[in-house]
Amino acid sequence: MTTTVSDIDAILDRLEATYDRSRQNLVEALRRFADDRTPPAADARSGRQFGYPSLTLHYADDGARGHPARAYARLNQPGTYSVSIADPALFRAYLHEQLSHLVADYDVTIEVGTSSAEIPYQYVLDGSGVDVQGLSSAELVRHFPSTDLANIGDEVADGTWTLMPGGKRPLALFDAPRTDYSLARLRHYTGTPAGHFQRYVLFTNYIRYVEEFIDFALDALSDKESGFDRFSAPGILLERGDREQSRAQVAAGTWRKHQMPAYHLMGANGEGITLVNIGVGPSNAKTICDHIAVLRPEVWLMIGHCGGLRPSQTIGDYVLAHAYLRDDNVLDAEIPPEIPIPPIAEVQTAMYEAARKVTGEPDEVLKRRLRTGTVVTTDDRNWELHYTRSALRFNQSRAVAIDMESATVAAQGYRFRVPYGTLLCVSDKPIHGEIKLPGQANAFYEKSVSQHLRIGIETLGLLSKQGDSLHSRKLRSFDEPPLR
Repeated sequence: MTTTVSDIDAILDRLEATYDRSRQNLVEALRRFADDRTPPAADARSGRQFGYPSLTLHYADDGARGHPARAYARLNQPGTYSVSIADPALFRAYLHEQLSHLVADYDVTIEVGTSSAEIPYQYVLDGSGVDVQGLSSAELVRHFPSTDLANIGDEVADGTWTLMPGGKRPLALFDAPRTDYSLARLRHYTGTPAGHFQRYVLFTNYIRYVEEFIDFALDALSDKESGFDRFSAPGILLERGDREQSRAQVAAGTWRKHQMPAYHLMGANGEGITLVNIGVGPSNAKTICDHIAVLRPEVWLMIGHCGGLRPSQTIGDYVLAHAYLRDDNVLDAEIPPEIPIPPIAEVQTAMYEAARKVTGEPDEVLKRRLRTGTVVTTDDRNWELHYTRSALRFNQSRAVAIDMESATVAAQGYRFRVPYGTLLCVSDKPIHGEIKLPGQANAFYEKSVSQHLRIGIETLGLLSKQGDSLHSRKLRSFDEPPLR
């Protein structure tokens, strides 16, 4: 029977019920084992009592409807598409949107089942009340499903997947084991729950941007007309209240314990802003994008500092990246360096418009200090000491700036089909004798950080109005899974 839009809520209810049942089965089995060492029944796992829910779509193309112009939620060929789903309640709004597009545009049948992929016991222990202190991990792994890295990967995103049993094709980029792994990693790295992440993401590499964002967020939270209702930081979740007290709570939070702390100005339906301080270097940039990607954000932007490579630049100028020279090396196996990472036109336009609005400068003035060009991303923090090795490549690429994160963030956006963009601020010009020294740096930071951050925030506001056009076809391959 053909599925209609009116069926979507019931389908999602079944997904959630299946997940909750499997999770509860696993918690109860763990509790029995912890109490009296009673292992699960022999048929518990073969009967899929601990299995993730699965979502399966059947499509027999009868040619009755044309394909939509939209870049995602498309079925390029008839067949059966399937994926296991982790924590469907967390992804309910996303799944509702995607499935609604598909059933509106195609004659399809969607069904819910139980996947052969099982929920690892490690993911249900927090908050379960089950005490496994006296049990070794070897005992638990012997009787319960656990995280098996051999079954977690990015084959779909990287285009190396093969058909599943029964000739099924992947319905989404990430299955349940891959998703659950990243949800756990996000809490570890950022100190905040995955459910607090918003659909619009800023990455930065300096703590001063965090301080500025906290001030912006608390101001927005005090404004009842702002559309934001909560603020999440490592160790705390704030609602509207006394601003100074809230600021002190954020400062006293657990952010020091986390490698890449995240801060979330939360709005309805995830329409707020997340800022992640990824620190310095391409490895961190790759890691955090690997995990945030499973949340399917609308866009992520890199805002940070860079070294200017042109003598005509001055400290405080902006660089809007329209190309990247990838000397970061961390993604060469997934995306060979010769694969171009194209700019996303909607993001580029929004960044320029945001800069014009925030700075208040007319075009002829802004164009003198906001330059488009190629950004080099290097994995060598002291690249200046070996400049002669790179000078030819820098010249051939016509690079205007150098940093350690932007190309990695952009390449991960390209890889995971998340629109991306980069706006950097020139903090030094090492090859032209303007090295960032403490006194000069402090003066620069005080002047530039607030304006730069607000350009990033304004850009996200403009992009939130783009709708389907934000999700460019240039991010899609010719053989894409249907869900964005």
